[in-house]
Amino acid sequence: MEQKRILIVDDEQDLCEILCYNLTAAGYQAEVAYSAEMAMEKGVAQYDLLLLDVMMSGMSGFELARQLKGDEATASVPIIFLTAKDTEEDMLHGFGLGADDYVKKPFSVREVMARVKAVLCRRESAEADKPKTLQYEGLVIDLSHKSVKVDGEAVALTKTEFELLVLLLSHRGKVFSRQQILDSVWPQDVIVTDRTVDVNVTRMRKKIGRYANLIVSRQGFGYVFEL
Repeated sequence: MEQKRILIVDDEQDLCEILCYNLTAAGYQAEVAYSAEMAMEKGVAQYDLLLLDVMMSGMSGFELARQLKGDEATASVPIIFLTAKDTEEDMLHGFGLGADDYVKKPFSVREVMARVKAVLCRRESAEADKPKTLQYEGLVIDLSHKSVKVDGEAVALTKTEFELLVLLLSHRGKVFSRQQILDSVWPQDVIVTDRTVDVNVTRMRKKIGRYANLIVSRQGFGYVFEL
């Protein structure tokens, strides 16, 4: 099973180290960002879950959550708030922003681990209920088998090309900036440039035949699957 990636966003270094240690011991891939701004730089779309503090210097956790839930590239990333803001109003505000859970500080590590497992299980169940294919006319993507057919003929895409096509086809009409594409498709530990996006889009276009002209470059903005 693929290792789940969890990003801890909190400015308390000791707490981050404890959570990181326990999550890693439980089989997760845990990383840390000591501010909301650092989390944004890492590219939130690549993670399976965020453990998010509210009261941090700079951008608050509430504001980060608002921005993430307003962006299609990151809206589906689950968020568990870990915070000392413990009033009912604070909790309702957190859930109103789209949080999946809300844990009040101080907390036990065992409680957090249980909440993490529950949220990830719910998300996996929801993913299982999603359509297993994406399709536009004769362009068919099999999400389960990671394969693509164009008018009935199998097309060999690289992993990156496949994920690019899935991103654009699943959000038809939405323009993605090159940075949004980088955040969604490439791992954070791989150093790439905007030009890398252009090269991979060009290669992918050549492989999808008559549907290539539907992937449109918007100068100064990015790419869109345009109908």
